[in-house]
Amino acid sequence: MAIISCPSCLSDNDIHLGADAADGTRTFRCGECEHTWGASVAPTRSTSDRSPFEMARGRFATAPMLSPERAARVVRLKRQFLKNEPLPTPEVDEHRARFQHLFSAEVLATCDPQDLKDFATSSIGGETGTASIYSRAWNKLGADEAAERTRESIDYLLRGPDDIPLEDRLTHLIEEDVDTAMPGFKEPLLTKVLCVVYPERFLPLFTYTAEGTGKREITESVFGLHLPAKHDATAMQIGRLAVWSNDLLLELVGDGFTDTRHAAAFLLWDKDRAGARPLTSVR
Repeated sequence: MAIISCPSCLSDNDIHLGADAADGTRTFRCGECEHTWGASVAPTRSTSDRSPFEMARGRFATAPMLSPERAARVVRLKRQFLKNEPLPTPEVDEHRARFQHLFSAEVLATCDPQDLKDFATSSIGGETGTASIYSRAWNKLGADEAAERTRESIDYLLRGPDDIPLEDRLTHLIEEDVDTAMPGFKEPLLTKVLCVVYPERFLPLFTYTAEGTGKREITESVFGLHLPAKHDATAMQIGRLAVWSNDLLLELVGDGFTDTRHAAAFLLWDKDRAGARPLTSVR
């Protein structure tokens, strides 16, 4: 059976049949983003042609869902925020350069275990929460084994099998679905690895959901878009939500910032000034 997907947001979750057009063709309306289109351009795909990953991605929020009112508010506050130049961060820049080099395939395999522990326990570049679980696991396993498992976790995240998307590799490590996962080296630290290696793509916001600093909460407060909760047993898994929310925020926040750290600082600043309830619900 063929299904109809919205050509704007690609969702097939809430499609409505509209009134017939003047030429007699049928029209459709997407309940997710309110886009309407004629049947002649409606893309249809067999359910067997779309993976659960693709179908879940199609149900996630997109930038066109942002209301004009909320967009105007963000532009106004962004203009105010950008009047002040960001302070230099040489310590953070040095930290990122150091670990970009260390996480390369050639260096990671033979790096000093202490370098890996330094990364996991350092607050430079952003707070990732307590490292107590990681430190206890490090002491229990011993430096050599703990370092090897940390190396394997980082390598799997960055250079895992090509047929497993980054989002799903992140889920596997967070949920310890792979044997090499290191206890305590979870979502915040794994996201920090991504921020170090891909600084132009990943915002230094290290959790999908957390009071005050989670990407889900920021998206709701700043942009009025309500993102789904994590569901282990469905396609909305934590790694997918973490990456997709990052990509959405990066698109929504736009340009004008010196880097992703600057953009993240704006989002946190804006969140503290936002109070409106979410305008669009995304299942």
